[in-house]
Amino acid sequence: MLQFNALLFDLDGTLFDTAPDFISAVNQQLAIHQRPPLAPDVIRSSVTDGSPGLVRKAFNIAPEESGFETLREELLAIYLQHLGDQTVLFPGLHKLVKSCVSRGIPWGIVTNKPWLYTEPTTLQLPLMETAACVICPDHVRQPKPDPEGLQLASHKIGIAPHACLYVGDHVRDIEAGRRAGMRTIAAGWGYIDDQENLADWGADWIVERSQDLYALLFED
Repeated sequence: MLQFNALLFDLDGTLFDTAPDFISAVNQQLAIHQRPPLAPDVIRSSVTDGSPGLVRKAFNIAPEESGFETLREELLAIYLQHLGDQTVLFPGLHKLVKSCVSRGIPWGIVTNKPWLYTEPTTLQLPLMETAACVICPDHVRQPKPDPEGLQLASHKIGIAPHACLYVGDHVRDIEAGRRAGMRTIAAGWGYIDDQENLADWGADWIVERSQDLYALLFED
């Protein structure tokens, strides 16, 4: 059993499986523009890069090109209409969060997902009432990989960074955690491109399946 006093998660691809809603939104947008749909796995691997990454993948357009921002805003408008329709916790994480609560271990979220989209997503799940903090880019000057969000979370929950664990499915999560002075866990179940090698991220631990995180944290 690991010794830690607080547990923090990235949101998309780490705590919540939000990909099904993004898959629906992207393919709905493509249909509007009379383009063929993308395979779900192609969209899933791009969710971690947010709306810019999804638009790049769907329309093969660079952020600096004309029309990119219009497409990005259109995608977010579609996503907002169907926010949380199919979003669920990854397997095993409900049990993990409940165990944190029962043991008196604060848990929370530090995400690069704006509050506009984070709040309605999290409110659909009752366990969010037990979260000690939810930190979005709206609450800091710089998003991850800057450590500011994690430092703010540490301050809000009153637990020193070195006693916190941070779980994330992108190298920026691990970088932010390390820069904040936290121990980190790479979420191998997340929205990770096939070309990525988790061993290169420098995380303290790699967990391939969400169901196995409980055993790492709470079993001898």
